[in-house]
Amino acid sequence: MVKNMKEVAFSDTELTVEERNLLSVAYKNVIGARRASWRIVSSIEQKEESKGSEANVAMIKTYRTKIEDELADICNDILDVLLKHLIPSATMGESKVFYHKMMGDYHRYLAEFATGDKRKESADKSLQSYKEASDIAITELPPTHPIRLGLALNFS
Repeated sequence: MVKNMKEVAFSDTELTVEERNLLSVAYKNVIGARRASWRIVSSIEQKEESKGSEANVAMIKTYRTKIEDELADICNDILDVLLKHLIPSATMGESKVFYHKMMGDYHRYLAEFATGDKRKESADKSLQSYKEASDIAITELPPTHPIRLGLALNFS
């Protein structure tokens, strides 16, 4: 589904509400499973480290790194689509808020597993994207609009 929705996004025209939601759900499904896996594997890794099981920790770290690479690829993929295609072609305030909120979400996902400078960079980009979405939402969407409410929830 991600592949098909990317093709739609590459049309460089404003997506319909349905197309926008399908794109969001497609990426949410592929990222959600890996985020859950990463949390579980990280928890197991911590338990094994506290036991002193070096062999198990090494295997778990290898698997965690693989999950992190997949997470980074997915996040960077949608961020690229948003930056190069969707945001430039967005004309409606609702679309602009939606896409900037997505940018914030996927930078936040990158920050969840990154460390050091990469973590700070991703967190800063997430905050910047949420602020941009919020600025647009304040002027273009009513306070009760579902996208504005979702933005407020994720921004918090």
